[in-house]
Order: sequence, then structure tokens, then C-alpha cells
Amino acid sequence: MESIQSIKQRFEIIGNDVKLNRAIEKAIQVAPTDISVLVTGESGVGKEAFPKIIHSLSHRKHAKYIAVNCGAIPEGTIDSELFGHEKGAFTGATTTRSGYFEVADGGTIFLDEVGELPLTTQVRLLRVLENGEFLKVGSSQVQKTDVRIVAATNVNMFEAIKKEKFREDLYYRLSTVEINIPPLRDRKDDIHLLFRKFASDFGQKYKMPTIRLEDDAIQLLLKYRWPGNVRQLRNIAEQVSVLEESRLISLNTLNSYLPNSGNTNLPAIVGSEKKESDFSNEREILYKVLFDMKGDLNDLKKLTLELLKNNDTEKVQEENENLIRKIYGDEEEEYSEPQESQAKILQLPEPYIEKPISKPAQGDKYHFAEEIQEEETLSLQDKEIELIKKSLERNKGKRKAASAELGISERTLYRKIKQYDL
Repeated sequence: MESIQSIKQRFEIIGNDVKLNRAIEKAIQVAPTDISVLVTGESGVGKEAFPKIIHSLSHRKHAKYIAVNCGAIPEGTIDSELFGHEKGAFTGATTTRSGYFEVADGGTIFLDEVGELPLTTQVRLLRVLENGEFLKVGSSQVQKTDVRIVAATNVNMFEAIKKEKFREDLYYRLSTVEINIPPLRDRKDDIHLLFRKFASDFGQKYKMPTIRLEDDAIQLLLKYRWPGNVRQLRNIAEQVSVLEESRLISLNTLNSYLPNSGNTNLPAIVGSEKKESDFSNEREILYKVLFDMKGDLNDLKKLTLELLKNNDTEKVQEENENLIRKIYGDEEEEYSEPQESQAKILQLPEPYIEKPISKPAQGDKYHFAEEIQEEETLSLQDKEIELIKKSLERNKGKRKAASAELGISERTLYRKIKQYDL
């Protein structure tokens, strides 16, 4: 059995954190078996290295290793990608195609972002895990495959199960062994070590002296929360290496590269359930208010038109003021000038009044059309487009953050962006 240190060198894993070492140790121990493994951790912690460790130390190391990003494949084609399809199974299926589970027979499949799988695909995947059987899209012939599955996700799986976005039985099938990768903020002693390694690599890559940090800049590096984890730290090291002329980086210089660095000591908000819930409630309240206003306005217009047809202007004023009080409350100052209120009420928009063709009879002050055009209904699609635009603007075009705020999957958001040509 290989040592933890040799695995780190082989797969370029940097750090001596106890939790990181424990995760590597679990990967080494589980590798010789065919047990399904679920790798969990925040985005950017380096989850993709662990399936490679498991595959390379297993008896399948000479067979195929295929990594699949489940979140990047459109919902309509993911079954075809994973399980293959028969000729003519759907529009555009001009030939028979082998899926990843057929191609990787005898090897390992890494399902990254497995929490983004559609429920229908989850059912197919569960069957593969239970008895190694699958069906191609458009086929009734059962095929067998001998594939080891290693999955990874940054989603809180228990929350996804609670919201019925992920099957509980599939979760327990995938997570026979669960390996959790700690976030960078919990690996304080590794942060500066990683930065120095990245700075050295980029110095060699761009043929320039390696950058160094002043002491106060190192303290800022350690205090920052690193929401993007190792991936973000690497990007910062590359930016500073390329853009700064001075090779000694001060506190202020480093601070200018760290987004929201003023909140480094504040506790992080874990999970987004409250945020999604608040947004959903706000949207529902908005829809309810709009529909209530629409109904009240329609009632007001119908009542006004009915009374005016009977030439009863005093009754018009009385009934409309009663209805307005019902809608907006009994505020005397708003109704202190009845003549002005009556004038506003009688001033109907053009779509509701048809000009007389002939001169009306004497005493007949108003001439109405036989048919009144109905008010245009509120469009839910327009409201959906508006909400998506606002969310994308608020999150600076980041689809992952916008989809989380809207309470939908990133794949669904991508489809709606294409559908509405946003």
C-alpha cells in the first residue's frame, strides 16, 4: 500500500492538514475494493483528484477512466451520453451510439456534480448500481456493465433529498464510503504553503522572479475566508504574478485582489435555504398583489361603465368612492375633493370608450360601445423573464449563483436563457 506522502507527490496534492490526510487515507483504503464512493466538499477544494487516486490504486487501473460533468450536459441528452441510444430513438439519432457505461466496462466512471442529475436519470443510475444493468435510449434490450462509480458533489445532499431533488435510495447507494474534503479556510497552515507553490509555478511558467508576500500580507492571506478555496487561491497567485511589477507584495496590494476582503473575520453563511425561501416568498407575494390589483381594477371599471350607461353619475361617484376605500383604506384626505375624484373616475382610457358615429340624443352625455375590450392579462412569462434578468444582473452574470437564488437548477436556468434569448 502506498504512503500518504507518495500519493501527495504523485497527484500534486499540497498540504499537511489532518482532515486532508484522513481523506487521502480513506481513498487509499477503499481503492482495492469495488465499493461506490461519494466525494463531498465545497467547490474548488480539489475533489477531482480523489477519483483518480482510487482508480490508479484499484485492480481496474489498466481499464478506462472516464470523468463526466453531470452539470454540464443538457437534461435532454444526458441519458444518451451515459447509456447510449439506438438509431432513430429521437430526432437527430442517425446512428447507434455507445454510452459511457458501455465504453468504460471494466473501468471507473467519475460522476462530477452528481447532485445535478435529473430524477429520471437517477432511476437509471440506481439500476446500474444495484445489478449492473442498463437500457440504451430507444432500446428494450437489457445490457450488462461492470463499472465502478465514484461520484462527487458540492450540494448538501440531505437538503436535496428533503426538497425531492435527489433520490434517497440512490444517495445511500453512492455513499457506501463518503470522503469529505475540508475547505481551505479550515486548513490555515496550508494556505501560505499553497500560495508559495503556485507563485513558484507561475514564476517559472512566465519566466519572471517569484513573488513574495510581506508579513502583514501573509496574515491577510490566512484571515481571508477563500469562498472559492484552492481554485481561487491559485487564480489570485497567477493574477498577482502577472500584473505586479514589484516582486514583494504588500498588504494593500494583495487586498486589492481579494473580493470582499473587508469581511474576512465575519462568520460565513452556511447553506442557502433561507435565501431561496425568502426569494420564493417575495415572488409569491408579488404575484398575489398584482392579481388582486387586477381584479379590483376590473371590478371598478365594470361598475363605472354599468352606472354610466344608466346615466347615474351621482351613484357612480358614491359606488366608486366606496370601492376605492375598500381597496386603499379609509383616508379622508384622499377624498376631500369629490369633484376631482369624479372627474378622474369618468376619464376612462380610449379602449373602453367608442366615439359616437352620430350625434347623441339631447341629454345623453355618454355614448358607449356595445362591446368592451377585456384588459390584457398579466403574463407569467414576462414576470419570469424579468426575475431571471434581475437575478443575473444582481449576480453579475454568474449562472450558478443566479440559479441558486431563483431556486432552480443551473441546467434549467441555462435552458430558459436560451428559450427567452436573454
